[in-house]
Amino acid sequence: MSVVLNAVDERGTFVTQRSRDLDGEVCISGAKNSVLKLMAACLLAQGRHVLANVPDISDVSLMCELLEAMGVTVTRADHRLVVDVPAELNTEAPYHVVERMRASIAVLGPLLGRFGAARVALPGGDDFGPRPIDMHLRALECLGATFSTAHGDIWGTARTLTGAEVVLDYPSVGATENVLMAAVQARGRTLIVNPAREPEVGDLVSFLNLMGARIGWVGDRLAVDGVEQLTPASNDNGYWVISDRIEAATLLAAVGVCGGSVYLRHAAAGHMTMLIRKLTEMGMRISVEDAGLRATVARRLTSANVSTLPYPGLATDYKPFLVSLLTTASGVGIVTENIFTGRFRYIDELRRMGADIRIEGHHAVVRGTAHLSGAPVRAHDIRAGAALVVAGLGAEGETEVAGAHHIERGYEDLAGKLAGVGAVISRR
Repeated sequence: MSVVLNAVDERGTFVTQRSRDLDGEVCISGAKNSVLKLMAACLLAQGRHVLANVPDISDVSLMCELLEAMGVTVTRADHRLVVDVPAELNTEAPYHVVERMRASIAVLGPLLGRFGAARVALPGGDDFGPRPIDMHLRALECLGATFSTAHGDIWGTARTLTGAEVVLDYPSVGATENVLMAAVQARGRTLIVNPAREPEVGDLVSFLNLMGARIGWVGDRLAVDGVEQLTPASNDNGYWVISDRIEAATLLAAVGVCGGSVYLRHAAAGHMTMLIRKLTEMGMRISVEDAGLRATVARRLTSANVSTLPYPGLATDYKPFLVSLLTTASGVGIVTENIFTGRFRYIDELRRMGADIRIEGHHAVVRGTAHLSGAPVRAHDIRAGAALVVAGLGAEGETEVAGAHHIERGYEDLAGKLAGVGAVISRR
């Protein structure tokens, strides 16, 4: 059975009303930012791969469509993916898929590593400023790949990839992952200097090592010793994708806005150390319980200053939720964006809801107000859209968040999960 991608419904909205004292349990899904790269890594080995704890989100559907365009057979059911990879593949990643999802660039490394050729359309995805892929290309060139661009496509060739020292100017997650997947079958040793350390990178390393790769840390560098061939990693039960720390952060923010006590099953405290520290500073009580976290808020939170940094710092994906929290917290908080330019574009939507926010360069000064006012707003990307939903839960009256399809790229049944713990929300 092949996967058919449903047409995107750009008319969909999330409708919220002010909600108080959330209570109950939410199960955190598998990580979007991990599963997409694991799916790309399947291209490295012929045979059947099985992934478990796969979120039911539209970005997974897009990646399924991309793999199928290359000749892979994908079966999807009950949060599992069965990925059957043939001996030969079409090494072209077509524009009609890639332009809808930046994560598509993750197939570049596996295609070059296994077949020595790749043609990938320049990626699209969320609209919050440029995220150039030059670092990916320079890193892969260190291994012996050559690139040209024409007609909106990247053409890559590599007669033989050879291990080398690859120095990343910035600890880019995507560049680290592409180099890892290209280097696992290169000749000799590759040392990645200044690699990304996100949990999703660790999940990819674990997956690749189970496939037969030889990857480990040498001090603060990632070392990859090339092997001749990889094999599928998983048995019939599947490789379990790590939980989504960004979804967990979204639910934590909802508790912060609404108050109450919610248990987040499968939320990994070790992946969110800095976020938990910041939320605790603001007045949230967070405790580790069994296989998850419990978050409790009994009073209005207080403001704090926030700066985004590479992991283990506060992720830029957390920032929109923290801004939503600060709009109703007591006091003034300053939010500094150090990762991406243009990621304050949702601020005008929050202002429509009565938020008091002033932008100064890459800083946002947020003065908390007792409550927001419901209004029609629009999501322009995944995380900003989810942050508007969170803000709507703390606003008087009704809030309509248009552009639900953006949010659903990264969240499985967000409305259902929030409603399950008492939030007043629906998907229309």
